Amino acid sequence: MRLLTKTTLYFLLAMVPLLAGAGFYLFYYFGKELDERDDLDLVNNELQWIRYLEDQTSPRTAFILRGPELLIHPIDDFPQRYPTIIDTIGYSLKANKRIPVRQLSHVVPINGVPYKLTIRKSQEQKSVLVSNLTRLMLLVFAALFLATLIFNFLISKSLWKPFRLSLEKIRGAELQKMEAIHFAETNIAEFNELNSSLNSMTRKIHNDYVNMKEFTENAAHEMQTPLAVAKSKLELLLQDPGLDDEQVQSIVQAESALNRLSKLNQSLLLLAKIENNQYETTETVSLAQTTNKYLKLFEEVIRDKDVRVETHLEDDFMLSLHPFLADSLVSNLIGNAVKYNYKGGNLIISSGNRHFRVSNTSLLPPIASEELFKRFKKSGGGDETSTGLGLAIVKKIIDAHGLSIRYHAESGLHHFTIEKP
Repeated sequence: MRLLTKTTLYFLLAMVPLLAGAGFYLFYYFGKELDERDDLDLVNNELQWIRYLEDQTSPRTAFILRGPELLIHPIDDFPQRYPTIIDTIGYSLKANKRIPVRQLSHVVPINGVPYKLTIRKSQEQKSVLVSNLTRLMLLVFAALFLATLIFNFLISKSLWKPFRLSLEKIRGAELQKMEAIHFAETNIAEFNELNSSLNSMTRKIHNDYVNMKEFTENAAHEMQTPLAVAKSKLELLLQDPGLDDEQVQSIVQAESALNRLSKLNQSLLLLAKIENNQYETTETVSLAQTTNKYLKLFEEVIRDKDVRVETHLEDDFMLSLHPFLADSLVSNLIGNAVKYNYKGGNLIISSGNRHFRVSNTSLLPPIASEELFKRFKKSGGGDETSTGLGLAIVKKIIDAHGLSIRYHAESGLHHFTIEKP
């Protein structure tokens, strides 16, 4: 969940109860104010009737007054100090329906005779007023709530804009261009601290990248030179006619070890360069063409093992990839498929718009998923010249270019499938 969405959600969780509470309080307070005004009117009305009747009636004279909102009659009861005011239901002759009323009841003495005064006041207008006010309050609260949400979203979006810009720069960062990335200052202290840390981090990453690049380049040159010298010296020793068979065998084994060391050095340097993104994508390559090229290069080995090759390359698999990495990808897959095949086995290569698959027969068991792409893990073919880095190189190239690779084995066939996302 995005931070802005989560902030808005928390804002809603806080505002809804507050607005509901404020609405309830206003509704209650307004109703209470109306009731107090009506009660005051009823009491004043009662006082006016008492004064009028005391002036207009004779002492000890009984009478009854009855009207739609008034009832005064003598009662055999003690006078009450305070009136009783309640909400009840009355009947409107004009509207011919039952309506809510506010009713005052009070036993008072008038010229020495106790009378019960019952005065009613219609609450129909109050109900209409409260209903209209409720609708108005709901409309105002809804508009206020919506406006607050919109303003909160726009303000938060504006405040978080520097963070979004920094995030976009981080997403588009490339090791080769890390030095050119700069996170500008903003008018928010926290974002300035973040951008300052990011600037320091990018400088360090760029320096580490440059150092690693220089190391790999130097290692590629410095390590290969003594290896080449050692191999040439061994080749000269082999031409010495005075060597016996045991000495010749020792020199051959030493040369074989040097060849394996040279391959291992090249593979490790290749992995380091891929991890440091030192191979820029320069063009779109065709894996079908690369496959045909390496099938010709492996032609002699394929013929020696009598491997039957079957290709289905009608739909080309195009990739934005450095040509050298495309060569490494295809050569490792085909090389393994031939190396671990058996004599008279099959090699099947197919491609489509979104997949490239290399399948081969083998007497070896399926490779465990947890060991599949680990470095220095061999398939058990007994090949001492293998560095155990072929599939690790393949996986590193795949990951660096946003692709995926699947492996499965069935019916004696081992399948490696590269797919576009």
